[in-house]
Amino acid sequence: MKVINQYQIFSKQEIELRAMDVLARVNKKRKRPLKWPIDAGHVAEALGLDMDCGYIPPDEKGAIAAMILPTERKIIMNEKSLELPKGFEESSIAHEIGHWELHIDQKAVSRLEEEQKRGVESAVEPFLCRSISSQQGIEWQAQYFAGCLLMPSFKLEEVRRGRDLTNWKHLYAMRDELGVTISNLTNRLKDLGWIYIPKGSKEIYLGNTGTNKQKSSF
Repeated sequence: MKVINQYQIFSKQEIELRAMDVLARVNKKRKRPLKWPIDAGHVAEALGLDMDCGYIPPDEKGAIAAMILPTERKIIMNEKSLELPKGFEESSIAHEIGHWELHIDQKAVSRLEEEQKRGVESAVEPFLCRSISSQQGIEWQAQYFAGCLLMPSFKLEEVRRGRDLTNWKHLYAMRDELGVTISNLTNRLKDLGWIYIPKGSKEIYLGNTGTNKQKSSF
């Protein structure tokens, strides 16, 4: 039985709403609301997903960053991906949660689980994630979901108070408070139109037009 959804286009707003739904569902199961920095592994577990890591060898198509075993409800991270700093790990796990929420047919997974309980075995191939940095198709969608999950708009509004978004020192402080990488943070702020960084430049401008005079450099 097929458990991967047919590819569909999601708007940024739709993806953010799906990420907000995950946060709401997880908070419902907790006695206390989630706090930042978010532990993406705890979010996965709250969604009923087991976490594991190990060596995932490349195949004929190249390196594999992670995989999801749908009927086992398990995310397996390639141990090589976890050699990167903490913020990369959280982003990678949140990325896989994005695949689970956006691209895997969870109703089909549930039906297969019921069949397995009755002794009916069906082969289900793992869902492979090849590049968490890809900016196309489902990989872009999952990475955008990860940004929304770890840095929802309401939290960004909170951590930006009293800070200058054109000041790198302030951005690094926000990065630490959110538990992400500086690349995660700046990409999220650019997607929201809060800042603009010209290609090849380290200068930051407010807004999405790049014409604001307020800027800062390393």
